[in-house]
Parts: sequence; structure tokens; C-alpha cells
Amino acid sequence: MSLSLIARSITESPTLKLNETADKLRQKGEPVIHLGGGEPKSRAPIDALVAGAGLLSSGEIRYTPPDGISALKKAVVQYTEEHYGRLMSPDNVMASSGAKQAIMVAMQAVLNPQDEVVYPAPYWVSYPEMAKLCGAIGIPVVAEDGGFQPTLADMEDRIGAATKMVILNSPNNPSGYSYSREFVAGVVELCEKRGLYLIMDDIYHRLLFDGRRPISVYELAKDQSDGSKLIVVNGVSKMYAMTGFRIGWAVANKKLIEAMTNIQGHQTSGPSALLQYAAAAALTGIQSGVESLRLTLENNRNVLLERLQAFDGVRVTVPHGTFYSFPDFHAYEKDSVKLANFLLDKVRVVVVPGKDFGMEGHVRISYCGTIKDITTGLERIRWALDPNAPNELYIGQRKLVRDWL
Repeated sequence: MSLSLIARSITESPTLKLNETADKLRQKGEPVIHLGGGEPKSRAPIDALVAGAGLLSSGEIRYTPPDGISALKKAVVQYTEEHYGRLMSPDNVMASSGAKQAIMVAMQAVLNPQDEVVYPAPYWVSYPEMAKLCGAIGIPVVAEDGGFQPTLADMEDRIGAATKMVILNSPNNPSGYSYSREFVAGVVELCEKRGLYLIMDDIYHRLLFDGRRPISVYELAKDQSDGSKLIVVNGVSKMYAMTGFRIGWAVANKKLIEAMTNIQGHQTSGPSALLQYAAAAALTGIQSGVESLRLTLENNRNVLLERLQAFDGVRVTVPHGTFYSFPDFHAYEKDSVKLANFLLDKVRVVVVPGKDFGMEGHVRISYCGTIKDITTGLERIRWALDPNAPNELYIGQRKLVRDWL
């Protein structure tokens, strides 16, 4: 089969591949614990379910405008004013089939072949592949100290004549790290000075812990005109536990939104009407579920950190938000793909290799599941790796004894 150069350059999503492998093992009756997932286990808001059910029962589910229904665009305007302190127009909003599509369409509207997109490491696995789909080049910026936030000097050093766009994701997938206000402000200033587009991937922005508050990038920007190159992307997947609804949005200047809408119109003709009405209801309905989820995740994080501290040699930076941690397992295995495969094979625990997030030796461990999953999963991982762990482990009815340490 003769495939395009782009098709041959795109790699499979490691997260989706692990999900597939875990599902196959579960279907065989294997007691798999999935600590690599990226979706909360709480239920979608009742307002969203009622709105979706109401439209479904009417039978009137039709095409929508390619940039989204009026109700959703108005809800995003209201959300932006409430949580970012910026009053926008519906013409500044494009709804999409998930925040991922919003980012992809923004890239397609801006990037030319060989343009560069700069983002800090660790980064979401899709950023480099999305850049490739545009014929562009992803440029990760790694902190010299091995941490999760590079310096502004590091960022500036990687920005060159071919750079067209910068992406920030804070709090960050996979680390849960939230960039400091000073760092975000510096990046905003740098992008404005260089005339670069800046995508703020804010999909986790309200899932913050320890009293931290979301940063409104609009408060940091000097350019408040409608010609601003700032693009804020968000969605209902994470905060409202509506991953399967696949509704996100972008807020940007009107001309860019118009260009993005033209592209999206030829791709998908716009998001599903049913799911847009549900998303609008989630944004305008009762909001207590977001805080309930945030509190649950913060408690889960604390349990995870307590269990990780029992490992000898594992280094972990405290996650500031999201539902991910990104511990460093170099002391046990430097090859994160090898480590992830070993854990799945030996103890049926799914983690995501750090290599795909731009930092080898780390793995992403999610804590959006149950406390039992977290504690049992980490007990299995410790048994598989730590010489100081008990020598025996039960997985279901099977008794395992270590013979490889």
C-alpha cells in the first residue's frame, strides 16, 4: 500500500494503544488495573443528560452551523467572562468535536509547511503529531534542571525565524504541573513581541489543588484588540467528566475563527447537535459537580503521593492539578516503554511511557480512578520493582512470588 508522507510520519497514540491492550486483557478475564487513563469516573452533569435526552426524544436532530449552535457559543461567552474576566462576542468562538479538534484546526489555519511550533516538555503526546499533520515541526523545550517548567530564556532560545506558534498546557498533561504566573506572563510577552500565535490549552484549568487559582491569560496580555494572536482552547471533557461527548471550543480573534470555521466546515460540518446542546447545558447548569470532582481528585492525588513515597528511588514532583502524576523511575528502568510493558506483563498494571511525552525514564500514572485502583495498582508496581517490597503478591486468586529481582 502506498501511503502519503504525512501518514507514514504519524505514530499511533500510546494512550489509545494501551487502552486497547488493557481491554483485550480484561475480555480474557485478566484483573487489569488501568492507571494510564485520561478520563474522570464521575457521571456527566444531570443538566447535560436532560438536555441531550430532550433533544433526542424530539427526533429533531439536524445539521448545525460549522462553528457551533448559538446556545453553546453564548454559553462559552458567558464562561469566558466568568472564569477569564474577558467579555467576548459569539463571533470569537468556534465549537468543535473536542478540544483536540479545536487545537488541530487552529494549527491548520495558521501553520505552513516547515513552520515551527514550540512547547515545553513534558508535553501532550498529540502536539508533535498535530504539527506533522500540518507539515510543520514540533520543537519541545526541555528544562535544564530536569523539571517541568523551563525558563523563559530556554523558551526564547528555541524560538527562531521559522517559529509561528507556541503552546502552553497548564496544569499540564502528563505532569499535573501548573506553570507559574510569572512564566505564563513572560511567554505571553515573548509571543506578543515576536508576533507569534499562542495557544493556551486550558482543558484542565479548574482542576487545581492546594488553593491554587486558574490563571487568566487575558489579564496578562497587553494586546487586547480583536487582532490578538491569542487562542484559548477548552472543553467539557475533563472538568465535567464528559469525555465521550467530544465537545470543545476555541476563543480567538474573529478573522481567525472565521478561517478555522471554514476548515472545520469541510472536515466535519460542525460538531453533533445533540452533544452541543448537552455541553451548553453543562456550562450553564449546576456547577457543583466540578468542585466535587476537583476535591475527589485532590484526595486521590494525596493517596497516590503517600504510596509513591514508599518506593526507594522514585522521584515525584507534586502535581498541582489535573489527574496525572509523572514520577521518575530512572532508578529502576531508564527505558519507559520497556518499563510500561514489564508492568503490564508482570502485574497487569497500565501506565503510560514518559518517552511519548518527551521525558524518558518517567511514566504517567493517573489517579482519576478509585482509591482501590490507586492503592492496589501501586502495591503491584512496588512488588514488581522494589527489592524492599514483600516477596509475595496476590492478583485475584493467583499467588505470585518474585524470581527476577
